[in-house]
Amino acid sequence: MSEPRVPGTADAIELPCGETIGHGDLDLGMREYDCACGETHAVVMDVHPPERFLPEFLVEVLREAVETTSEEMPEFGTPHLLGVVLEEFPDRVVAEDASENADVGYALVWVTDFDSRRLHEVIVELVIELMEHAVSHAEDDGALREFEEQMTEFDVAEFVDRYRAERDLEAEDPYA
Repeated sequence: MSEPRVPGTADAIELPCGETIGHGDLDLGMREYDCACGETHAVVMDVHPPERFLPEFLVEVLREAVETTSEEMPEFGTPHLLGVVLEEFPDRVVAEDASENADVGYALVWVTDFDSRRLHEVIVELVIELMEHAVSHAEDDGALREFEEQMTEFDVAEFVDRYRAERDLEAEDPYA
């Protein structure tokens, strides 16, 4: 497993499995990379909308509720989602800064040890954890109990299956 690292501007990307690829091996429409290691790695770029993983209404709620501290990324988006994943799974995500390479079309790219479907589940699970944490700070025990009740009935895998099927049928955007 590669060491977790801060995004850099290297021409090569060392994947979580230890294999190395070039920035040019990735294209904007790519969701997964079939690696020489035999695994499939999820690929996410900063140009991919957060709606790739979450419904538009939820992204809007998160944009209103989450305060960002970055001048470069003042609005909640894909980099924030992948930042949460990177924080939770530092050994399973590689983040690369390609902002100095105008030929690739993206500024940031994340490649994970997960395939794209498992990454989708991980993102949904982590957003639910963030929502539960936020509700717990509301100092309303009833709201927290209601949220926890609703979450016992929520099936992440089923949500991801349905959302991916709906998104793929309706999306004309190759980044969705």
